[in-house]
Amino acid sequence: MGFSMQPYGMQSMLKEGHKHLSGLDEAVLKNIDACKQLSAITRTSLGPNGMNKMVINHLDKLFVTNDAATIVNELEVQHPAAKILVLAGKAQQEEIGDGANLTISFAGEMLQNADELIRMGLHPSEIISGYNKAINKAIEILSELVEPGSENMDVRNKEQVICRMKAAVASKQFGQEDILCNLIADACIQVCPKNPVNFNVDNVRVAKLVGGGLINSSIVRGMVLKGDTVGTIKRVEKAKVAVFAGGVDTSATETKGTVLIHSAEQLENYAKTEEAKVEELIKAVAETGAKVIVSGAAVGEMALHFCERYKLMVLKISSKFELRRFCRTTGAVAILKLSPPNPDDLGCVDSISVEEIGGARVTIVRNEEGGNSVCTVVLRGSTDSILDDLERAVDDGVNTYKAMCRDSRIVPGGAATEIELAKRLREFSFKETGLDQYAIAKFAESFEMIPKTLAENAGLNAMEIISSLYAEHASGNTKVGIDLEEGVFKDVSTTNIWDLYVTKFFALKYAADAACTVLRVDQIIMAKPAGGPRRDAAPGGGMDED
Repeated sequence: MGFSMQPYGMQSMLKEGHKHLSGLDEAVLKNIDACKQLSAITRTSLGPNGMNKMVINHLDKLFVTNDAATIVNELEVQHPAAKILVLAGKAQQEEIGDGANLTISFAGEMLQNADELIRMGLHPSEIISGYNKAINKAIEILSELVEPGSENMDVRNKEQVICRMKAAVASKQFGQEDILCNLIADACIQVCPKNPVNFNVDNVRVAKLVGGGLINSSIVRGMVLKGDTVGTIKRVEKAKVAVFAGGVDTSATETKGTVLIHSAEQLENYAKTEEAKVEELIKAVAETGAKVIVSGAAVGEMALHFCERYKLMVLKISSKFELRRFCRTTGAVAILKLSPPNPDDLGCVDSISVEEIGGARVTIVRNEEGGNSVCTVVLRGSTDSILDDLERAVDDGVNTYKAMCRDSRIVPGGAATEIELAKRLREFSFKETGLDQYAIAKFAESFEMIPKTLAENAGLNAMEIISSLYAEHASGNTKVGIDLEEGVFKDVSTTNIWDLYVTKFFALKYAADAACTVLRVDQIIMAKPAGGPRRDAAPGGGMDED
């Protein structure tokens, strides 16, 4: 008879198969290490000279990008502590739409410095209290660095918009920011409502067409739909539009019905009545003055035949989101089933035409006058992955525009703000007594990561640049940052590199919150994973392969 050991302590309390890690070495430092690994991935993509990452997700889709939000989304991060950083990055992406990289990299740097403090013998609680004091002070200093006069801005003035948007777009597409900013600013200003606070990001659409280059990109007031029209009519001007969400077809009856037919005549009449019914409906639509029918589902052969007869153009939009946008562009109301529309339900367009761009046929719906509610940026590029990356840059630009509609204050870019924050926080740490001062000094040191990374990614000597930046700031030039094109430090008001105050504000706040959350953890208790086949288990029963 085998003698079985009775489990004791933690083992006896929890179900078998659990994992329990506690204490500084096992929990805190392991967590910090995982976060450092994550921020090491995103850090090299920071700034305009950031490197691209090639990520292949679990569906074999390839991403080539330096946009941190996309990278961390597609990496399936398993470690619970690193997930906290991913969530902070996502929160930043949803709030502002830019600065996710700053959030993750800065939080990682803070945790690395906390690691050194813990090894010196500080308790995590003291580090957290120091970090909290430091972040409050940093936000206070940040508001002092705001460029005077930047809080009142005309969001329809293209120059002012581009000056605030340039940094965000350049960090994704360095060297092409001038062309892109022009396009994005035009598109945003066209769809900006009377009250800019209500600006909707969804109103600036992106259509990606392979071929050509970025120079060939353009803006369309209205929508660009991929694909051809259904019928033979390819162009209409100044037309009314009827939108049917349920498709244009002879629909089957709601209930099942059986028709008993005795003779050939009855069969012929039955077919004729169906034909007459469809003709009657299409004729009724044509009589309301509509020249275009937009269908949300299939278009029947017979219906199409009558549409051609009454010179109606037929478009098919299968995505219901796209259909809603189409209704928003034209001011039409989508009708559920095929029935004669009310005059109020019709929308109107200036022109709908089928054009060929780079070998692909697209239908362009233009609405020049009136409520410009949707605008499309047509991007051209040589490959799909380049187009995806351009789209992310446009997304960042549009999100930045939305952020500046709410708060247009700007702070110096090019790492000038970070060096000034580091300098002032270091001075603040000398005034503090107690162990907090070490944590505040380390928090200040974390800011050096940004100029250091920007310089390293551009292939410059980081130590030299940081020391000369400190020297400039010590002599009172608070606006001196790195000019990456020439590899020297300059006053950013001459190079015109500005960052939005809200982007920095939220990035620092989320990074500090995430870092403190990770530091607060002292035990990790993982239950046994639930049963069922694993997602990454090899097919074929996971047998050993010889």
